[in-house]
Amino acid sequence: MPKMTDTQLASFFDSDVLCRLACLDDDGYPYVVPTWFQYADDGFYIIPRARAKWAEYMKRDGRVSLCLDRESGERVLIKGVACVIEEPNVGGQWVGIAKEMAYRYRGEAGLTYLETTMEEPRWLFFVQPEKSTSWQGGGWADKYKHSKW
Repeated sequence: MPKMTDTQLASFFDSDVLCRLACLDDDGYPYVVPTWFQYADDGFYIIPRARAKWAEYMKRDGRVSLCLDRESGERVLIKGVACVIEEPNVGGQWVGIAKEMAYRYRGEAGLTYLETTMEEPRWLFFVQPEKSTSWQGGGWADKYKHSKW
């Protein structure tokens, strides 16, 4: 299972692939949530709603993991640190990033959705990757094969 090339990663991150973000809840258990993302500045922008409990979890402990994958087998796993760029607000830096996300994921319908919810405050987080792994899909990595049965 070869890793993705830089060109493949850029295309993958620019697609509508969903991100599953894992953080630690108040009891120290993993909490996983699907979310949109925007890859830029060598990291991942995430925009939770103001009342999203997982935003509070990330604010308290920034250690996160991201899983981006397709049924065809392509996947990227990220271990990183989330930091707050903006506390919940209306009309902040998150708006431009949200417009790009909404269009990428839903086209014109996404922009309409965003327009109708612009008065709802949102957070802006940035996930700085510390470690990443990618696969192009298909096959088995040699490390998972048994030499003899």
